[in-house]
Amino acid sequence: MIVTLTLNPSLDRTIEIAALDRGAVIRAAAARLDPGGKGVNVSRALLANAVASRAVVPFGGDEGRQLVHLLRQEGLDMVTVPVAGRTRSNVTLAEPDGTVTKINEPGTALSPGELDTIADSVLAEAREADWVVASGSLPPEVPGDVYARLCRRFAGAGIHVAVDTSGPPLTRALGAGPALIKPNLEELADATGVAITCVGDVVAAAAKLRAAGARTVLASLGADGAVLVEDGGCWYGEAPVAEPRNAVGAGDAMLAGFLAGGGSGETALVEALAWGAAAVSLPGSRMPGPADIRRDAVRVSRPDPGRLLTSPLPRTPVTVRAAATGAAPHPPPSPR
Repeated sequence: MIVTLTLNPSLDRTIEIAALDRGAVIRAAAARLDPGGKGVNVSRALLANAVASRAVVPFGGDEGRQLVHLLRQEGLDMVTVPVAGRTRSNVTLAEPDGTVTKINEPGTALSPGELDTIADSVLAEAREADWVVASGSLPPEVPGDVYARLCRRFAGAGIHVAVDTSGPPLTRALGAGPALIKPNLEELADATGVAITCVGDVVAAAAKLRAAGARTVLASLGADGAVLVEDGGCWYGEAPVAEPRNAVGAGDAMLAGFLAGGGSGETALVEALAWGAAAVSLPGSRMPGPADIRRDAVRVSRPDPGRLLTSPLPRTPVTVRAAATGAAPHPPPSPR
């Protein structure tokens, strides 16, 4: 079983529009509301493919109750932890050419007592688990070393931990020796200081993260595919998508596929790429099921170090984090 933890879950509203015209009144072509948050999405993808998973989900306020309701409607196996704050809401604007603009609320703070309760809930559920996935952004005021502390606690209980986050929470988690990390292209460059223009740069950056403590690095490169670096070897893979619709949640589907495929080696990379590509072709934050996944479209080989990357930085979707209490917004990171 795979246990997921999402410290900053969300309600994700996706609105399909013809074009984003700032300052204009825009009529939506379609809209949908999905449960959100990286760990939540990993569990949703696993559920869609009949892989045992349990999500630990803190929730608060009316939005939190609606999130829990939506997850129960999907049949997600979960442990809910009530908190004092309000669950955040995010908005995604999706254009026909695949361009996505995402506006993320920051979420609300978790108290030390709430963090302890959440960690205890994860540990209780993880005693018979193969993996714990700790992923996503942190709510305001949550210490940047929280994933590192959780990693040490779970690893001390003999549990494999996968970390999927960015910035200081990622770099501080490295010293705790996570079994797996899944950075995207910008996170890889940010964590290592390596300028990344080709596959060889990706491999070199992944090697630096492994030297810093991560055992396995699954680097997602958007339209350029993914690179896997681990003790058993190094692979490059790609899975073309003919008609991309929405990349939101694709990285979470990729991580879910990798773990469902065994969490190591070429077979797991094929699953990761097939699940991620399927998610890109679906509307909203919908997770792919067996009928959506095409493993035959995936190509895996040894990396060609000189192969140039085609994805610009930043890539779409552009994510803007909504400022709290009038504070200046954070600069937009690369998509996940």
